[in-house]
Amino acid sequence: MTLTQAAFGKTSLTRATLMVVAGSLFIALAAQISVPFFPVPLTLGTLAILIVGLSFGARLGAAAVLAYLAQGAVGLPVFANGGAGLAYMAGPTLGFLLGYVAVAWITGYAADRGWARGFLGASAAALVASAVLYIPGVAWPMAVAGATGVEASWVGQAFGDYYWAYFVAPFLLGDAVKSVLAALVVTGAWKALKARQA
Repeated sequence: MTLTQAAFGKTSLTRATLMVVAGSLFIALAAQISVPFFPVPLTLGTLAILIVGLSFGARLGAAAVLAYLAQGAVGLPVFANGGAGLAYMAGPTLGFLLGYVAVAWITGYAADRGWARGFLGASAAALVASAVLYIPGVAWPMAVAGATGVEASWVGQAFGDYYWAYFVAPFLLGDAVKSVLAALVVTGAWKALKARQA
C-alpha cells in the first residue's frame, strides 16, 4: 500500500487522473526552484519526482512524470528555468528528462511493496533511482544523440574528460541530499498519517 492509498483509500479513475495532474504540476513547480548548494545549485524537480514516486506508487508516479514531460513537449514552461518545447527537450538533458520516468517507477515500485514506509527503505530506493538516472542521462549525449544525427559540442565527447566533469560529478552530492530529503518527507507523512488514525 502506498502513502496516497493509505491517506485517500481506493484509487478511482477520477482520483488517479487528479493525482497525475497534481503530481505533474508539483514537479513543474519544484523544477523552477533552485537552492544554493555546492558545487552547483540544487534544482528541486528531482526531489519532487522522488516524493511523487515514493507516495504514488510505480504506475501513477510514472504517469505523473509522463504528464510533466508532455506538458513541456507542447510548450508549457515546466522544465528548469522555464524551459519548454521539443527543441529544449532534444538538448543535452534529454536523457535525464526521460530518465525521470524510471526514477518515479523505481521509487514507486518500492512504495508499492511497502519498502518505502521506513526511512532506510525509502532512502535506499531514492538513492538507487537517482543512480539509475545517470545511465540515460549520460547515454544520450555520449552516444545516442550522435547516432540520431544530432550535432552539437556536447555530443560524442569522452566520458572521463567531459561527461563525468559536467554531467555527473557536480550533481552526485546534491542527488544524495535530495534522496534523503525525499525519504524524510515521505516517512514523516507516514508517521503523521498513523498518528492521525490512532
